[in-house]
Amino acid sequence: MVESLNTRADLTTDGISFLGIGARYGKILIGDRAFEFFNEKNIQDYIQIPWSEVNYVQAQVSHNKIGRRFKFNTTIGELDFSSKDAGKILKGIREYIGNDKVVRAPTLWQRIKNLFLKLKFKLKRNKK
Repeated sequence: MVESLNTRADLTTDGISFLGIGARYGKILIGDRAFEFFNEKNIQDYIQIPWSEVNYVQAQVSHNKIGRRFKFNTTIGELDFSSKDAGKILKGIREYIGNDKVVRAPTLWQRIKNLFLKLKFKLKRNKK
């Protein structure tokens, strides 16, 4: 049996983890010490992210509405999650890591623009 890192649970909701190939359905738990995801079908399949390991959290926002997906950027790597209650989850996360670490994910057009800017910079640098 897996032991929770949290001593208190602020929010528990259904969620989806996109780690590796495919999606895993389970429960998301926001607590005083960590963000936790537990798979419903396999209890040994879990993810625990202590708040001290989180660099920032990206959330999809379009037309001033929060999307269902959000991504943790940690000291180890990036982890994707999804939930119908993404707004409540992000508010809970904000209490523990601060407003400055919960950011908007770049839109498709921003990514394309950044790609062209990088390409332009590389071409300019190679001419010198």
